[in-house]
Amino acid sequence: MHQPLNLEDVKHLASSIAADLQALPVRNTPSYRAVRRKYSQKLRQASPEFVLELARELLKTYGLRWMAYELIRYHPAAFQSLTEAELEELGRSLNSWGSVDSFARILAGPLWLRGQVTDALITQWARSEDRWLRRAALVSTVALNVRSQGGKGDVPRTLDVCRLLADDCDDMVVKALSWALRELVVHDPEAVQDFLARYEKVLAARVKREVRNKLATGLKNPK
Repeated sequence: MHQPLNLEDVKHLASSIAADLQALPVRNTPSYRAVRRKYSQKLRQASPEFVLELARELLKTYGLRWMAYELIRYHPAAFQSLTEAELEELGRSLNSWGSVDSFARILAGPLWLRGQVTDALITQWARSEDRWLRRAALVSTVALNVRSQGGKGDVPRTLDVCRLLADDCDDMVVKALSWALRELVVHDPEAVQDFLARYEKVLAARVKREVRNKLATGLKNPK
């Protein structure tokens, strides 16, 4: 039976999470993840609504974006209940590569892979004037192609996004375009080679160098 939504309980739990993180002697991904696992265990019987409200509180009051996203991702009912509108709400105020990559890698990409996010929404982000949303569109393709997340290789959807941003000169977008193409290499190197040839004149030098290195050596920047 799910725990009912109680805003005071939400605020208290968010405060406890923030305090636990603040008290960590070493602040890094493993130590943060240990805290996340502790609270995921506590939230096993919580309703999706409770978990989503907790994530909002962590974002709004404490700026704990990564923790908010991970708590949703590792609460199956909350993750499976997430709508596009709720996802976009959780992605408001993206303002750095770290915030974008957390959003796209933990939530947006996996939701797209599951079919809970439409191609239309990712395309909308790719066409946005907001550099961070354009990066989010590209980073979301990573989940389609990373086997550890269940990705089996999705050449059409990955390249559809890459085409929209092939001539984007923003450094944050350029780096994400390289990443998206490199993740696709393992599944279809020929399609990636064809993409590089087709867009040779507009692609940033970084993209061409890093992706060709990946194709030739398996590494982004071989020694």
